[in-house]
Amino acid sequence: MTTPPAPSPTRPPQAGAAMSQRQVLQALTGLFAGLFTAILSSTIVANALPAIIADLNGSQTDFAWVITAALLAGAVTTPLWGKLADLFDKKLLVQLSIVVFVAGSVLAGFASTIPVLLAGRAIQGIAMGGLTAVSMAIIGAMVSPRERGRYSGYLGGVIAAATAAGPLLGGVIVDSPLGWRWTFFVVVPLAVIALILLQLTLRLTSTARRVSIDWVGSVLLTAGVSTLLIWVSFVGKESTFGWVSWQSGLMVGGSVLLLGLLVLVESRAAEPVIPLKIITERTTALAIFASLAVGVAMFASTTYLGQYYQVARGFTATDAGLLTLPMIAGNLIGSVASGQLITRFGRWKRFLVGGAVLLVLGLALAGTIDELTSLWFVGSFIFLFGLGLGMLMQNLVLAVQNTVSVKDVGSASASVAFFRTIGGAAGVAALGAVLGNSTAARTAEGLRAAGLSTGTTDTGTSLNPAGLPAAVGDIIRAAYAESTALIFLITAGIAVLALLSVLFIKETALRGTVDIQPAAATPPSAAGPSAPNADPSAPDKGASAPDADLSDGRGTLTASGPRSTPVG
Repeated sequence: MTTPPAPSPTRPPQAGAAMSQRQVLQALTGLFAGLFTAILSSTIVANALPAIIADLNGSQTDFAWVITAALLAGAVTTPLWGKLADLFDKKLLVQLSIVVFVAGSVLAGFASTIPVLLAGRAIQGIAMGGLTAVSMAIIGAMVSPRERGRYSGYLGGVIAAATAAGPLLGGVIVDSPLGWRWTFFVVVPLAVIALILLQLTLRLTSTARRVSIDWVGSVLLTAGVSTLLIWVSFVGKESTFGWVSWQSGLMVGGSVLLLGLLVLVESRAAEPVIPLKIITERTTALAIFASLAVGVAMFASTTYLGQYYQVARGFTATDAGLLTLPMIAGNLIGSVASGQLITRFGRWKRFLVGGAVLLVLGLALAGTIDELTSLWFVGSFIFLFGLGLGMLMQNLVLAVQNTVSVKDVGSASASVAFFRTIGGAAGVAALGAVLGNSTAARTAEGLRAAGLSTGTTDTGTSLNPAGLPAAVGDIIRAAYAESTALIFLITAGIAVLALLSVLFIKETALRGTVDIQPAAATPPSAAGPSAPNADPSAPDKGASAPDADLSDGRGTLTASGPRSTPVG
């Protein structure tokens, strides 16, 4: 009997057909290119923000919301994208996400006011939610959990590479005659290339399902989370309202009411946007809790790192991009190396625990920096927490995907990404407020100690101390550095919650098939008296799965599941 040839990388695999590593990578080329483009455009803004805010006459609050707007839009739409990925053609959804992303980039690039810029960033965030959720769902639908560690590592490597290239490229563009607007325009040709690669390389199968979109749940989720994050961004400031005020009561109470209604609706919806039966499972619940803390560390700390280098240390945007490379290198090494080792040995919890420990340690050390700290020390600190982030991000998703059926992999993956992004959005907003208030207070204290006036200069929110008198500029730089260290310390405390969460996650063996295999019915002749040597205590779950390789537990890369029809 001859072995049938492996399917061509340009054709979708038939049910049960194995795909080689090369074929999977070829199929994912366009997907990785699209994700690289989107993340590049997000991170490219980091070192351009001081110039953007100065040019558009923005404040420290605006600085935070340029990041928060994209994160919030991505967070509240990620579960919806994940549900759409379970119901519709994933390839089409990825392509749609890229088109939406280009539209948001162009709008942001032409922005002449902060509100227009925020609108463009929100559109970018919606597209990022789609790219993140659908990308993870595509990998989950093509590759078994045992092999998925490798490809999750590759995905993490793409994210790390884009994260590394973004700030550096953004700094170069800002410092060049092109100006900050080209940090948004530069992704347009890259997006076109990604769309072409997606069309040529990605081939998937789809299974017909009854479509039911939970629009009520989506609206309640968006309204509840948005209200809470807006409150976090503005509470406690002299120009807005206090922690104990009617505005706070109205916004917090309204958010709690909306989210309570969301839980009620999701418990009754046919296709809930956030499936309660999945997120309440022990592994998923703990991974979600850890992802909240990881989101704060990933987005909040890195957002203000570039500002530390430019404002507190006086470096150019290009230099700031170069100085963030140790963090990116750590992220890349942690993601790729842990993914390869998980695929090789099949153990994943140790990498989550190790990553959480490194994250806490790196952030705590970064909490000791000031405006005079050696750059070698700063680079070492951020390398450590970058390494921890790389070991945590994709592997938390992997742990969750291992517990669900392939038909729910989009929703499960999106749920983890949703809470991670929510953590990031809340962290950027809340810690941005802490940074602004701390900087203003420390600056005023420093000016008073130096016998200088505090009433004629907007010292508390100035992002350009070089344009102020030397004595005032030095005080502001010191204030920003000390306030940034405070941000890292707070984030380190939050990261402890991630460590506690992963410690309590129960490690289960990574299955070797794409979908969960039902236990086979045992014929009476095999289990009855005629089989005296049978061991009644031996588990037989999944033993009849045709695509499971029980010799080493790895199995094969399959597209097993219900009979499907090719799409795309």
